[in-house]
Amino acid sequence: MEDKIIRSEYSEIMQKSYIDYAMSVIIARALPDIRDGLKPVQRRTLYDMYELGIRYDRPYRKSARIVGDTMGKYHPHGDSSIYDCLVVMAQDFKKLLPLVDGHGNFGTIEGDGAAAMRYTEARLARITQENFLGDLDKDVVDFVPNFDETETEPSVLPVKIPNFLINGSEGIAVGMATSTPPHNLAEVLDAEIAFMQDDTLTTKDLMKYIKGPDFPTGGIVINKDELRQIYETGMGKIKVRGRVTTEAGKNGHINLIVTEIPYTMIGMGIGKFLSDVAALSENKVTNDIIDISNQSSKEGIRIVIELKKDTDVENFTNLLYKKTKLEDTFGVNMLAIDQGRPETMNLQQIMKACVDFQFETARRKYTTLLKKEQDKKEIQEGLIKACNVIDLVIEILRGSKDRAMAKECLVHGTTTGIKFKSRESEVMAAQLMFTDAQADAILEMRLYKLIGLELEALVKEHEETVANIYRYEDILEDRESMSMVIQNELTEIRRQYQSKRKTEIDNCAEAVYEEKAAEEIDVAFIMDRFGYAKTIDAGTYDKNLETIRNEFRFSFLCKNTGKICIFTDDGQLHTIRVQDLPQEKMRDKGIPIDNVSNYDSAKEEIIMALSQSDLNLYRLMFVTRQAMMKVVDGGEFDVAKRTVAATKLMDDDVVVSVSVLHEQKTIVLQTEEGFFLRFKTEDIPEKKKAAIGVRGMRLGKKDTIRDVYYLEEEQQKAVEYNGKPLELSHLKISNRDTKGTKIRV
Repeated sequence: MEDKIIRSEYSEIMQKSYIDYAMSVIIARALPDIRDGLKPVQRRTLYDMYELGIRYDRPYRKSARIVGDTMGKYHPHGDSSIYDCLVVMAQDFKKLLPLVDGHGNFGTIEGDGAAAMRYTEARLARITQENFLGDLDKDVVDFVPNFDETETEPSVLPVKIPNFLINGSEGIAVGMATSTPPHNLAEVLDAEIAFMQDDTLTTKDLMKYIKGPDFPTGGIVINKDELRQIYETGMGKIKVRGRVTTEAGKNGHINLIVTEIPYTMIGMGIGKFLSDVAALSENKVTNDIIDISNQSSKEGIRIVIELKKDTDVENFTNLLYKKTKLEDTFGVNMLAIDQGRPETMNLQQIMKACVDFQFETARRKYTTLLKKEQDKKEIQEGLIKACNVIDLVIEILRGSKDRAMAKECLVHGTTTGIKFKSRESEVMAAQLMFTDAQADAILEMRLYKLIGLELEALVKEHEETVANIYRYEDILEDRESMSMVIQNELTEIRRQYQSKRKTEIDNCAEAVYEEKAAEEIDVAFIMDRFGYAKTIDAGTYDKNLETIRNEFRFSFLCKNTGKICIFTDDGQLHTIRVQDLPQEKMRDKGIPIDNVSNYDSAKEEIIMALSQSDLNLYRLMFVTRQAMMKVVDGGEFDVAKRTVAATKLMDDDVVVSVSVLHEQKTIVLQTEEGFFLRFKTEDIPEKKKAAIGVRGMRLGKKDTIRDVYYLEEEQQKAVEYNGKPLELSHLKISNRDTKGTKIRV
């Protein structure tokens, strides 16, 4: 058979492949199923623990055993994803209702990771075993082949509670993500029961029961009025604050205690919060902090911030809300797999999907139970009937040559070949009409079953079986009866596992921090040639003026409440608040100027730095490599933005000089090829900062400006050129935009 070449557009193949990949990630990896609220890896891990018999009332088993077995049978995507899933399901600070009972180091709320899987142990939590996996033996869900078709696994777990809401879910798929907050179990079950009683309830009605999210870390939801819109659309932003209290500290100080944190701060967020609070003090945003310590333990969160005696605690708390993650936003997108498709669902749709699933699993469960009871009834009736004619049965058994002959007689009344004691017995045997199952039960019945008490127990058991059949038929035929059974189960689950709400729901005013006006004093800004900057005391600056000017690239006096302006070679102006710079001693290193501004030392070079308050007093001269020049009024650079364009540049041009004009009468331009041009500064027109300027010197084809010098009237100034001094004041004054003089020394 000849090979057949199929031609296809590459773009079509890529599109189909990407769509297949995306759907695989969405359906089989990243998003939870609305019915059980579990992602595939969670479902498979729990089912594997169930299969291994790792129940809540049995000893713990090594996590490595669970992970290895799950990966080998059901989830071949790597051990790390399975173990991470197992760890999260055991963490009570991430899951409002932990599904796994972990033993050992399963990580901390502060971001410490769990110990390796070979050191930790786990078993199913009781609620998981009873209410997530308990009915798997009753054919309540479909089983599908695993990845290599050597095992079967449940397509969904028969979860009896709306786990999607109770434990929430987070996951990132391709082009979509889910983020559902956890909710209080008692509230969710109350809402589900109410919805069963009246399926016309709207999201607004359901929110009478579900007040809002209930995070394991507590905190305060501060936008209560916005929750209805969030639950009606399935999307929105929930604002959460940590909870703070105050205590009397030592020496009359005030201790601000953080006892609950936003859910988003779990993990490294606590360390980030501590560093952010410390930065508020280091950057002089507040002077109220004396000390900060993290005293959190297994008992709960306790972060202590020691404040000065006269601190305005409310104002300081608002500062924490504004400047740190103590107030944060939880983005809600209640996205789940519903009937095989990813859907963003509102609260009513979620509740309906969960209730429909409850009825479906209940229907399958009681159908299975009814079939078992009917089979049991058949056997019981056969045994009771056999006991009533036990002498005849024994006679048939003794007269038969083999089991098949005896069974044929019991089922069809065939007496051929059987030896009876009398013709009457043979006639009676021919009238026996047991079923196959009844005949097998009779043939396997033990003699002790003929004891009187055993017969009474059999009759009583038969009565119970009949009652169960009647009950199961009623449940299956009457939706109200089934609803009551489910509601009773939910009520019992609520009684066993309910807990007090941890998160407060309220409407809170926006945090407003009134920044204390700093006392205005003179300081000195100094920056070395490596870009490290700081401020020092004005007195220290005056005493060490000569040393500072020799060792530092830029230095000048300014106000501590002012700003520093930095002009760079790419024509940008970066402003820095003086308060953002550390005030240090003379020999301290300072901090990189990059850290407190938008300046990037890897892409641009600083040409000039000066105090913004001085700009209104001066005019600035700009000179570029291609000899474009202009004068700009300093007031144009008194801007609020951190970065603005200081000048417009032509392609491949950069700024080589920015200078303050005082009494300079002439300017000298020096090129790379040794041309010097001296002309009057008044020849350069004043322009706006957005202008390119005018040409100051006519350059050769490959020549560029190298240096710029300024001379006051009758000033003598010499520079070194080719190893010899060159007196600039001896250069004749020419016109702007001329070639200048070639100096040969």
